[in-house]
This record gives sequence, C-alpha cells and structure tokens, in this order.
Amino acid sequence: MIAALSKVHATARKVLSDAGARRMPTPLTKIARFLNVSIEYTPLDEELSGMAMIKGEQKLVWVNALHHPNRQRFTLAHEFGHHVLHADFLQDAVHVDRGILRRDVLSGEGTDRREIEANAFASELLMPTSELEATLPEHFDLDDPDVVSKLATRFRVSLAAMQYRLIRR
Repeated sequence: MIAALSKVHATARKVLSDAGARRMPTPLTKIARFLNVSIEYTPLDEELSGMAMIKGEQKLVWVNALHHPNRQRFTLAHEFGHHVLHADFLQDAVHVDRGILRRDVLSGEGTDRREIEANAFASELLMPTSELEATLPEHFDLDDPDVVSKLATRFRVSLAAMQYRLIRR
C-alpha cells in the first residue's frame, strides 16, 4: 500500500505543477478549473462531507456548506482525488463521503482503498511534502498545539488534517 500511496502523492504533485498552483495555501479554484470540475457548496446532512459524480463529460463536486471552511477545503481536495484517481467509479454514480478523516474506529481501520487514496491525494495537494518540510521547525513536537495550529493556519487546513499529514509524512 505504501508504494501505491507514493504514486498517489506523485499524482497530486503533478496536478499542482500542471495547474500552475505554486503558492500556498493551495488555490483550489485554480485546481478546479484545471481539472474542469464544477463545485457546488450546499447545505448537507452534518455527517456528509461531500459528494462527487461524473455525468457524461461533466465533473461535479458538492461540498457541505455547513462545515468549517478548512474542512471544506479538505473535502474539496479529497473529491478532486476521486476525480483524478477513480473517475471510472464516479461515472453516472454519485459517490457520497461521510465524515472524511473521521476519528472513529472505522476510519482508523483504513479498509477502503479509494478513501485512503483520496485522503492521501488531498493531504499532498493541500500540504505538499516539499512545502511542509520547508515550513516545519527543525525540532517539533506533534503534541505541541501551537506548532500544529500554526502549520494548519499556514496551509488553511483543520488541526485534524494537519495532524493526519504530519503522522503520515
């Protein structure tokens, strides 16, 4: 699985490069234009983070407008991951993501390959390894809320997303 995730990270870096997204925080509207994905922010059930679908040539993403903007960014990047990595899965079928990066037992088991890949894609898209490594203090403590908070603010992601990324870097 680690080799597969390295390929997913490389794919996310290629999207960033090809889209000309060189500044942080990652400009997701620029990525959406590059990928030709239409985005709709709409109120969804609290448990729903986002949805993705391809209908004919139209690529669609819905993001829960009721969630925090940083959570919305991760959801959007996650759904982009599905569009890039799992387009065949989205063809004429709505894919619903419930609670991306949940902290419950099921999310910790990591049994759905597509969801693991979409999370890895989103993490690399929003917090590219090169940018993250350049930003990290020389010595940092993952349990230090100030350090994690500053990094999360820099990349406009939630604390949970930043912790996820730091653990899996």
